[in-house]
Amino acid sequence: MPLPGGLAGHETPEGFRSGFACFVGRPNAGKSTLTNALVGQKIAIASSKPQTTRHAIRGIVHRPDAQLVLIDTPGLHRPRTLLGERLNDLVRGTWTEVDVVGVCLPANERIGPGDTYLVREISLLPKRPVLVAVATKSDLVSPQRMAEHLMAIQALETELGITWSHIIPVSAVGDDQLDVLADTLVSLLPEGPALYPDGDITDEPEEILVAELIREAALEGVRDELPHSISVVVEEMNLREGRDADKPLLDIFASMIVERDSQKGIIIGHRGSRLREIGATSRVQIETLLGTPVYLDLRVKVLKEWQRSAKHLNRLGF
Repeated sequence: MPLPGGLAGHETPEGFRSGFACFVGRPNAGKSTLTNALVGQKIAIASSKPQTTRHAIRGIVHRPDAQLVLIDTPGLHRPRTLLGERLNDLVRGTWTEVDVVGVCLPANERIGPGDTYLVREISLLPKRPVLVAVATKSDLVSPQRMAEHLMAIQALETELGITWSHIIPVSAVGDDQLDVLADTLVSLLPEGPALYPDGDITDEPEEILVAELIREAALEGVRDELPHSISVVVEEMNLREGRDADKPLLDIFASMIVERDSQKGIIIGHRGSRLREIGATSRVQIETLLGTPVYLDLRVKVLKEWQRSAKHLNRLGF
């Protein structure tokens, strides 16, 4: 995906910085939560399920002195399907585009093989971005445990032949040191003009954001093997005609795609109870995002083995 150029006619203050950063880390390391906290609005879905993120979603942080574009990427993982291979390609491609990579290492978990593999992969890039270690979830540990964790992070430098530009403990939930992290990321960006108009918080189409919010609601409470099999497509999204301007209603028709009939039954639930729950939960989130009352028509479709089919993946936008 090409990066945008500077905005024509945009007055750039002296010393203004702009550029791209992304957060990487194991599943549930806090990447999406951190992105949303820094942007100040929910643009990336968060879940404890592995491979929740499937798109490189950009969140834009506007400051008087800078414009920081955060890219929330899927987690790097051992692929079992064509979808998994394409997501890994997306992650590696993003690494080559950004100025800074923030490696999220949750303080409530020991640094493991998955972390070292990830950092080693970044270290092997021909053009290595600046690396910042982000010790996430600082609110969940004692000062002593945090000190041990920071020492373990420091030790990765010798083990992997890297250099951390900074090591920063943060808590997105507790709003702890987020300002320090933002200031640090900005300081590592090159000088240059703003890349997006003032007020934009993402360049993702609304249809993609809506589909992701529906998928987030569908992920809650489902069995481990099912999350990978769920995709969501917004078929149609239009303001309903004939309504007064002060009483708009947005009609959204969306389909949840699964791979097998048994999965369809799980998503629908007993007498449609699960489907209604997904619809109600996601509708509240969509209305918050778009600021408009929503009528949501949600269907479930079976697309056999879609994760392994190039044709199906192309159709679903992967």
